[in-house]
Amino acid sequence: MDCVIRTPLGPMLLEEREGAVTALRFAAEDEDSLLPPPETELAKRTEAWLRAYFAGKNPAVDLPLAPAGTAFQRRVWQACCGVPYGETRSYGELARKIGCRSARAVGAALGKNPVWLLIPCHRIVGSGGGLTGYAGGLEKKAALLAIERQA
Repeated sequence: MDCVIRTPLGPMLLEEREGAVTALRFAAEDEDSLLPPPETELAKRTEAWLRAYFAGKNPAVDLPLAPAGTAFQRRVWQACCGVPYGETRSYGELARKIGCRSARAVGAALGKNPVWLLIPCHRIVGSGGGLTGYAGGLEKKAALLAIERQA
C-alpha cells in the first residue's frame, strides 16, 4: 500500500498505480499503519472524496479506478456501481441484472473488490435485506449504510 487515509471508521489503505486507484480498503488491526499520509494528487483527491462521503454527502466517483479482476468480477463491480447512494440491492438482484444464475458467484466477485466504497459493495445485502458478507466486517457495512441513509 502507498499511503494511509484516516477515516471515522478507521484507517484506509490506498494503493495507486499509473495514475489510478488500484486498491482502497480498511486496514486490518494487525497491519502496519505507519504508512505516510496522502502525498500525491490522486491520494489527496481520494482523501477529499472520503471526507465528503463520511460527512454524509454523495460525492461523485470521479477518481480514475483500475481494480484488477477477472472479466466476470469487473462485470459484477460495474453493476454494483449502479446501485444508488442510500439504497441496497440483494446479491440475487445483482446476479439477475447481469444475467448470472448464482448469487453466490456475485458475492464471491464482490468479496474480491479491491476498491471499497468507490465500488460500493457495502450496498449489496442478503435476500431478506440482512447484512451478509463484507470484507471490512459487518459492523463497518452497517455503519456505511447508516451514513448513506442519514443523508
